[in-house]
Amino acid sequence: MPGTERQRMRWFAVVLPGSAAAAVYGWVHWYLAGPSSPPTAVAVAGGALLVAGACAAYVVRVGGSGGLFGVLFLAVGLLLTVTAADQAAARAEVATCVVEAVHGRVQASYGEGGPPEKTVYRLELRCPGGYPAELKDDRPLAAVGEEIAVAYDPRRRVSPAPEGESAPWRAALCALVLLAAGTEIARRRVRSAGVTSGT
Repeated sequence: MPGTERQRMRWFAVVLPGSAAAAVYGWVHWYLAGPSSPPTAVAVAGGALLVAGACAAYVVRVGGSGGLFGVLFLAVGLLLTVTAADQAAARAEVATCVVEAVHGRVQASYGEGGPPEKTVYRLELRCPGGYPAELKDDRPLAAVGEEIAVAYDPRRRVSPAPEGESAPWRAALCALVLLAAGTEIARRRVRSAGVTSGT
């Protein structure tokens, strides 16, 4: 019986990355799209606890140098899961807006080795209902007088974005790769522990 219990606890580490990702995605989706979502402070604290708790459980169950790499994969994978949930649920509405003005502001480079100088563009918009009123990007999206489709969150929890540019697929794919790597590390540790213990 004790051996069976140990084996269950080892396999817990294998299913942990996928289960944690599902829980984190569900929590963020509920916050961004739920009809009775919690206040922002509660949502952020709850998400941070989910990520930290999953990482702590992974380290305890997997252990060793593999556990260190695995928990890094898990942590980044869960943060990318948050990004994917944000991009999938946060901008549910699309408005066709007219560009009324375009302002460019140069952001200087910060010394050698820093990011290069770039221009940030702020478009003043006239949209049905008056929101969104502006859109920021690192490239000129449209000229004055042109129309642009803008995806936005009606509850204004995140900033608007050009339609089609907040797709979650890239973040979701990267999260999947990292979570799979964390799962594989845990699986190998479970397998080696089983061989060592003679199970």
